[in-house]
Amino acid sequence: MIHMPRSAIGLLPLIFIALACERAAKDRGVPDSENVAAPQVLQQTELLDEFLRDRIEEAGIPPRIAVGNELIHASAVLPLFYEQRAYAPAWCHDGGMDSRADSLLEAIRNAGQEGLNPNDYHLEKIGSLWASVYQQRAEKKRHDSRQLVDLDLLLTDAFLVYGSHLLAGKINPETIDSEWFANRREIDLAAHLQTALEKNQITEALRSLLPPQPGYARLRKALARYRDIAANGGWPVVPDGPKLQQSDHGERVVALRRRLIAAGDLDPAEGDSLDLFDDAVAEALRKFQRRHGLEVDGVAGAATLANLNVPVAERIRQVILNMERWRWLPQDLGQRHLLVNIANFELDVFESGEIVLMMRVMVGRDYRRTPVFSDRMTYLVLSPYWHVPPGIATRDILPAVKKDLGYLAKQNMKVFQGWGAEARAIDPATINWQTITARNLNYRFRQDPGPANALGRVKFMFPNRFNVYLHDTPSRELFTRTERAFSSGCIRVEKPIELAEYVLRGDPQWTRANIEAAFKKWQEQTVRLPEPIPVHLLYWTAWANDDGSINFRRDIYERDKRVEEALFEKPPST
Repeated sequence: MIHMPRSAIGLLPLIFIALACERAAKDRGVPDSENVAAPQVLQQTELLDEFLRDRIEEAGIPPRIAVGNELIHASAVLPLFYEQRAYAPAWCHDGGMDSRADSLLEAIRNAGQEGLNPNDYHLEKIGSLWASVYQQRAEKKRHDSRQLVDLDLLLTDAFLVYGSHLLAGKINPETIDSEWFANRREIDLAAHLQTALEKNQITEALRSLLPPQPGYARLRKALARYRDIAANGGWPVVPDGPKLQQSDHGERVVALRRRLIAAGDLDPAEGDSLDLFDDAVAEALRKFQRRHGLEVDGVAGAATLANLNVPVAERIRQVILNMERWRWLPQDLGQRHLLVNIANFELDVFESGEIVLMMRVMVGRDYRRTPVFSDRMTYLVLSPYWHVPPGIATRDILPAVKKDLGYLAKQNMKVFQGWGAEARAIDPATINWQTITARNLNYRFRQDPGPANALGRVKFMFPNRFNVYLHDTPSRELFTRTERAFSSGCIRVEKPIELAEYVLRGDPQWTRANIEAAFKKWQEQTVRLPEPIPVHLLYWTAWANDDGSINFRRDIYERDKRVEEALFEKPPST
């Protein structure tokens, strides 16, 4: 009996290809007693090897292989994979086609669960070839060897490309935004596929490539949940009008209540009346506001109403984009690590998967955006000097000095000329600042340690090509703001003493009391960490918590759009 697997688009099984894929004992090491001795079958089997070799060898350098109008995308890995197999088809063996191809196609059909498009992996083309070969089998015709080779190539390419996307993301973050720098995970996908074939574990092999962190799995569940909401009609719109607050009633309150129920913020059984804004609605609204990074006041003002009326399709899109961002991360974030979510203005310290310290942060303004990357913190500097970066010197300091020569003294700043041992302090009064421009500014500014120092009492260093670090700030009042994009690119932390105490843990010299005493001296001092700590600066506009609650944030740097354009781009064709 011919097995016919389940398929949403009517894909047919490959089991009949077994008749065309039987191999000689000499090629496969199978005893003569197990061979099918039909001469025409053996001849066609040999043709498959030759056709595969010809297709790959004629592809040129760099290889360019096409099946119809579809390109083979894994053009570097795929030839190596077949070369290591002596050009034997990957999805055929002496017993014929088994469940491995069916498992692969089932995994590809489910790519949408990972926020990826199944049609990026030749699904339709494989389906058409599959149907054609099945028709030949049904009509008892000799199989087209070239068609079988095409099918094998497409299946192999589908595994390699889909596996690559699960492993490291569909898009390279560095190609879509120069601010991105990711330590992308790597693996020998050719060897990974070969092992999967040998163990008959195609599904498991692909699943093993997914990001291992719980945050990715939680977003995956969030995607399924929001798609269910969309399939059931989405959530209602709250009509425009004045703000809604406790004691209000009417049809807009009815819509608000239904909206909060749809997303799980309000229990349908809670409340006294469907059209009354009561305590239950106010508490549910506060929960919604916390999930969306809004001011938590239990009042449906303009910003809250705007977020309530974002369509579920838009939230699904956000979830998918942030699943892709998870795939850019290193395989191991570190047993202890610092994670900054730029879009959420928050720093979390993780230890064994648990948050042990959290704090608010300030990040770069829109025109001085904080970059995304991973590195390792290796030392901190107590009571640091602030060596003003050239960009800030020309954009901020120079205009201020031109307006008020006393600005430098007020800010406890000195002017230097030259670098290193040859640098010498210059009396700012001897310089005609009105003739100085961004082009001829040959002076450097340095702010001495002190209460007004822009870096505060400590800076936390993880040397990187962006010259970005964490630091204290004298502008403590800004931490009370809901959105905190105020810096020039570096990250200001709310709890510098607690963070210093944590990263110096393990060094008995640096107790909290000793750290605070060092701060009071206002003398620069560099302290090496007992052990390096990974730091991840990330940009998540959607994530899910342990309790299943789904959070969204405003795309402060408008990075989502660029990721979306690249993520949903169709694969190139001939």
